Amino acid sequence: MRARIQNGNLVPGEKLNLPEGKEVELMITEIPSEADVAKSQRAAGGWKGLVDAENLIRNIYRDRLVRTRPKPRL
Repeated sequence: MRARIQNGNLVPGEKLNLPEGKEVELMITEIPSEADVAKSQRAAGGWKGLVDAENLIRNIYRDRLVRTRPKPRL
């Protein structure tokens, strides 16, 4: 849901289906600017040709199998 700030208050962009006085939790994030979106799109694929993705994935899964902690004694 989107909202606007008016006089220091959040004003929802659409009607809320909540009872009067209901307390809710909000997570506020800024909408990215067009410039930020463009930067992100230009960065996409920046690693192409520099990293062997299949080999990287294989190594990650192989490393997960290595035990670095001793077996607990019960």
